[in-house]
Amino acid sequence: MLYKELQPADLYMIRLPYSFSDYDRQLLTLFYQPLVGAESISLYLTLWADGEQSERWSHYQLMNVLGMPIGKIFQARLALEAIGLLRTWKKTMDEGNIFHYELAAPLDAESFLKDPLLSMFLLNKVGENSFKQLRNRFIQNSKWNDGFTDVTRTFVDVFKPSTKMNNAVSYDDTFESKERKSSVPFYYDEFDFSLLQEGLSEQLVPKSAMTIEAREVIAKLAFLYRLSPVEMQKVVILALDDELHLSEARLKKACADYYKLTVSKVAPVIEKIEKKVVPLESTGPLTKEGELIHYLETTPPVTVLKDIANGKEPILADVQLANHFVTHFKMPIGVVNVLLQYVLLRTDMKLTKNYAEKIASHWMRKDVKTAKEAMELARNEHEQYVKWKNEGSPQKTYTKKPSREEKVPDWFYKKDGETKKSTGNATNGIQNIDEERQKLLAELGILKR
Repeated sequence: MLYKELQPADLYMIRLPYSFSDYDRQLLTLFYQPLVGAESISLYLTLWADGEQSERWSHYQLMNVLGMPIGKIFQARLALEAIGLLRTWKKTMDEGNIFHYELAAPLDAESFLKDPLLSMFLLNKVGENSFKQLRNRFIQNSKWNDGFTDVTRTFVDVFKPSTKMNNAVSYDDTFESKERKSSVPFYYDEFDFSLLQEGLSEQLVPKSAMTIEAREVIAKLAFLYRLSPVEMQKVVILALDDELHLSEARLKKACADYYKLTVSKVAPVIEKIEKKVVPLESTGPLTKEGELIHYLETTPPVTVLKDIANGKEPILADVQLANHFVTHFKMPIGVVNVLLQYVLLRTDMKLTKNYAEKIASHWMRKDVKTAKEAMELARNEHEQYVKWKNEGSPQKTYTKKPSREEKVPDWFYKKDGETKKSTGNATNGIQNIDEERQKLLAELGILKR
């Protein structure tokens, strides 16, 4: 369940280990966006902007800025983590969870295009023509300096050490490096190198050839082309040069040639893993109540307030109260939306703060987690909530019987999976409105007679 991973009320902090540039923005837009999608890059850029101030924010604020539900923000975060643009730390405290996000700089164009996984992934997404255009745009022609001699002076050519020391110098090696990463995070220890080397003799492939760089490229190529360690033995043999070295370029070419000859002439495709959500109740299309629950669970409360008011912008006090339920009470979005609907329609479209907080406190003690649970509790505890509302309202004496019927949300009139509507003639010829209302609620299954 998502609420176990991330809640709108959870706080987050951002760390920018180094300054980002316009060049980084170009790389994010042209190289990374085709891989992870616009929503992930929007999240990255928003965190980049927020990270320039040392403050804490709630994920609810992030939802409002991006206009995305918490579920999409979570998925966008996972994509950034997988591609190497974000690292996440989580700390559980008494008042809730707090996340620490550290933004990583995108790889430079040369490192990106040299990486077998990222380059193939990008090629699959944008096509060969666009891929070549990007490469020509960001990678300089290697033959630009033909006929020229490098006459650049080195440091020791210009400077020399001096014995004159004005101040004593102490060296502190506890500082944290701000060096940018040169490759996408890929844990190649999962590849079975012991099985790979079992079929390679020391005379044929010396251990010195299996450098850390070579091992990482081998693991990435095996993952990309879906080749086993036994198959990669043949790739390694093909890639060895005359000096028994394994270069990145030769490994890539040998693996591509082997794949074309033995597997397929069509290049492999990298796809994002889509986790299948197993439905809890029914595999068929959503019912009307199912659609309503989905709407309540995924829509920001500000939007729900606007929808209730037929598209009119909600007043600031109502928005602040809704935000208070999410950030201070740490109530799930779906539960807050049910609360807003119920209270507004019960109080003639006035969001009464004390009344809403009293119901919210009750739902918190009941540990209500979902919109469906909140709807069921509202039906079961309806009479108690009516008493709470009357206790907070001044007593009035009417010379005439009121003809207006109190409203409740449509989902309130539910019995045995069906939706019923009020008859509308409850006050015609009735001496005791409360008694008749009790009978009506009993017929609807809300109270036991």
